[in-house]
Amino acid sequence: MADHFYRQTWVDIDLDAIAYNIKQIKSKLPQQSDIIAVVKADSYGHGSVQVAEKALESGAKMLAVALLEEALELREAGINAPILVLGWVSPSFTSVAAEQDITLTFYQKAWLEEVMNYSFKNKLKLHMKWDTGMGRVGIRSESELTDILHVIKENNNMELTGVYTHFATADEEDLTYFYQQKERFTKLLSSFKEQWQEPVAVHIGNSAASIRFPKEMHNYIRFGISMYGLYPSKAVKNENLIHLKQAFSLHSRLIHVKNVPTHESISYGRTYITNDKEWIGTIPIGYGDGWSRKLQGASVLVDGKRMPIVGRVCMDQMMVRLDREYKVGTEVTLIGEQKNNRIDMDEVADYLGTINYEIPCMINNRVPRRFKG
Repeated sequence: MADHFYRQTWVDIDLDAIAYNIKQIKSKLPQQSDIIAVVKADSYGHGSVQVAEKALESGAKMLAVALLEEALELREAGINAPILVLGWVSPSFTSVAAEQDITLTFYQKAWLEEVMNYSFKNKLKLHMKWDTGMGRVGIRSESELTDILHVIKENNNMELTGVYTHFATADEEDLTYFYQQKERFTKLLSSFKEQWQEPVAVHIGNSAASIRFPKEMHNYIRFGISMYGLYPSKAVKNENLIHLKQAFSLHSRLIHVKNVPTHESISYGRTYITNDKEWIGTIPIGYGDGWSRKLQGASVLVDGKRMPIVGRVCMDQMMVRLDREYKVGTEVTLIGEQKNNRIDMDEVADYLGTINYEIPCMINNRVPRRFKG
């Protein structure tokens, strides 16, 4: 996004908060543990290149994305650090990854055998995914592990540089299943070490597991949602194990203010009717920007005070009920702090019945990002 923009709606990204959060988790990890900064989905809506650069500057040793396209965007921006693609990539595109020194995730013997049909100038770096109970992707048995390692050993074009798994319940109060997954991983790791002598990156820790059990997370962790200052769950937040600073805030300005008589309707469907003479303000943000229609009735901050969204959220605009007349151009905060009052990402997520991860991701690139720090 260009530094200059014309909209009266924008997101502020505090890159210093990103740095702070990385240093917070780094201080809890064993000295030999390094950080993989997860910057998939445009860094959870925060800006992939800018966040990646700040994360590396702040001590992260590797980056992780979901798509090969996301990795290539980072390479095109001049980022030379190791990059891991967490998602499945077609064997037909593995030569692109090898050429750009991008590490791919794999977990299928058939995938490896198809990759053997291609030749590379550089070795293709690989991380093997183990499914210890997430039920999504990954190998599930020691026999699969043995078969796959045999294929890799027979091919000089491939270099196995890491193994990992993902926890399904590391953020919940009941950790029974977490420990079951951890036990399964330990068993697979033992078998792996018997068959593979070369050192590899081992990473099992997402944000929740890394915050709760930093000493048990092997030589790498994957720092995702909490790098952006958000707790993976209320259970993790309530344990007060780490202090985080939110990097994302969403702002706009009043573009129209009017005094509306009693019994007048606001927005589509006449879902809001004025009860009295009311000051109504219009804000240039809507569901076309990712600000959900379901947020009718939620609050924004004007002059540090909560004002309710009234009427249906439109594609490009929405209305709020004001406590008095305000000048056109008055700043509105939708997420963040204003005059010692605050609307957190978690509050918006709770209102929508979702998780905080989704909120910054849903604010799309029609809304420009301003980077500070």
